[in-house]
Amino acid sequence: MAREPIQFYNRHTKQLETEKIYKEGWLRFTYENPVGRFFLWAFVKRKFFSWHYGWKMNWRSSARYVLPFVIDYGLEEQQGEFARSVFDFRTFNEFFMRALKREARPIAPGDDTAVFPADGRHLVFPDVDKAGGFYVKGSKFALEDLLGEGHLPEARRELTRKFAGGAMVISRLCPVDYHRFHFAAAGKAGKARLIKGALYSVHPIALRRRIEYLVQNKRMITLVETDAFGTMASIEVGATNVGSIIQTYPEDFSVKKGEEKGLFKFGGSCVITLFEKGRIKFDDDLIAQSEACVETFAKMGDRLGVRAGELRELRTADG
Repeated sequence: MAREPIQFYNRHTKQLETEKIYKEGWLRFTYENPVGRFFLWAFVKRKFFSWHYGWKMNWRSSARYVLPFVIDYGLEEQQGEFARSVFDFRTFNEFFMRALKREARPIAPGDDTAVFPADGRHLVFPDVDKAGGFYVKGSKFALEDLLGEGHLPEARRELTRKFAGGAMVISRLCPVDYHRFHFAAAGKAGKARLIKGALYSVHPIALRRRIEYLVQNKRMITLVETDAFGTMASIEVGATNVGSIIQTYPEDFSVKKGEEKGLFKFGGSCVITLFEKGRIKFDDDLIAQSEACVETFAKMGDRLGVRAGELRELRTADG
């Protein structure tokens, strides 16, 4: 059977592109082969498997993989964005967690504008309750499970009620991407809450088989009280071979739009951003691609959308 390519729309080039998948053969074997799925259940999804791989990526000898990785995945043109030379990283994990020069990711201006929290391939859903088509038509998960409230009686699902009918962004990071995540809007950030879980892959090859992996994986949830968008939830989702989710922001302090929130150690992963109902209007191109189940590649700091109330006011003023 022919392997279906993973395609995405590149917002910068305005073209549909095919993803070069890291360890594609291993990934497809694990999620598309019955024998591979046994190993997934027995070993791959478990914490020790990812911990061991991440531990190896901290060995000094792993630095030898950096330059071949840069060449194989076409990162040569991006080297000018790196805060350090590729020859200065002592381990592969150091390279993976690399910082960028501040000017490499300009932040879309405007107090009423939200930005993407990470580099990656993104899907947007204006109404999370009606959302279907997470990587394949009809696939969806329950909001209460994402927020870690699925085990609670309905009356106690406070976050689920807060974000019911709200908007959602799924930002998928590939191993080739910049793996630090940032705040989509300014506000006061609370404490990150850990929800323990498995470590399945969050690549479309895996999610096309079972979208619930997103709500079964380890994740961290932070609530941000913003002036422009009300309460916003930033959810970092772990995945296979992600050694750690590290938060670097000052808890219970005001943060700026585009300010660094944290980073992932080695592996693919994703960030999910939730907005309250009626608070944000996503840009039209993002909605169009997402309705077709096509991810849009965009960078951290690129414009995501505007405050919905502000948009209505402008339309009223224009007649």
